[in-house]
Amino acid sequence: MGKNVMVVGLLLAVFALSGCNRQDVPPKVTVRPVVVTTLFPLYDYARILAGDRMEVQLLLPPGLEPHHFEPRPDDLLRIHRAALFIYIGPFLEPWAERVITGVDRQKLRVVAAAEGIPLLPAPTHAGGVHGHQHQRSQAANDPHVWLDFAADQTMVATIASAMSAVDPAGADQYRQRADVLVRQLIALDERYRQGLASCESRVLLHGGHAAFGYLAHRYGLTYQAAAGVTAELEATPRRMAELVQQVREYKVKAVFVEQLDSPRLAETLATETGVTVRRLHGAHNVGRDELQQGVSFIGLMDQNLAQLQAGLACKN
Repeated sequence: MGKNVMVVGLLLAVFALSGCNRQDVPPKVTVRPVVVTTLFPLYDYARILAGDRMEVQLLLPPGLEPHHFEPRPDDLLRIHRAALFIYIGPFLEPWAERVITGVDRQKLRVVAAAEGIPLLPAPTHAGGVHGHQHQRSQAANDPHVWLDFAADQTMVATIASAMSAVDPAGADQYRQRADVLVRQLIALDERYRQGLASCESRVLLHGGHAAFGYLAHRYGLTYQAAAGVTAELEATPRRMAELVQQVREYKVKAVFVEQLDSPRLAETLATETGVTVRRLHGAHNVGRDELQQGVSFIGLMDQNLAQLQAGLACKN
């Protein structure tokens, strides 16, 4: 009897110690590297490439025009805690240069996705624009490089390479997803080439800041915008009078307005000339509903193509 009690007591002690050990050892948790991106196209590409291996975040609040963005303290904290920070380049996000100064590059990898991609000069118009001198000096080049689908292919490869450096074990997956995404961008480019090949009008008249210069240049359209390449630059009365004249001279059937811009200028031109107003998505950023619906950059560009074909009276 005494021996049995002793054996039971020893077993209970063993179980108790085993239980303590299990509680003392925390469960193994795999923390995914965090990727912080500035503009929506970079966010969209990064989330596709990352799959479930990384957590991808969009820094811009939904619906905010990026030319107006200045990071808040919590934005800075998000960047400094990330493994990878991806932005277009200092020509678009000058604040990023200040943010990344002094960060620990052993912990945070910084990628200027458009580095090395040739930039178009900012469009100039005889009518000029209103704006502060420092804004004009920063607008020597057109920063909307993601609206050139060849440039997007380069940026996808750059992002995939950076992800592979952060997470070498996933390199094959990033490379495979990049190959698929590049093929989709090539197909998008071909849809645009065919879809805009035979249009009654070749003038893309835009009642807003000059965001679509790369797109127009790539597909042989004449681009006329009411204002400069940043949202702070506004059209002058002289410029508006020029656009009215061009609508009549080139028999333009539609004036385009960007999704995040006020339609005021476009509606003024439409009222003055009798043309219709059609919306294009600059894809700098998206609204909250669009983000929740999981819209994609390529999907937004296909919507743009349909708007362009209708507004330019294209045959196919």
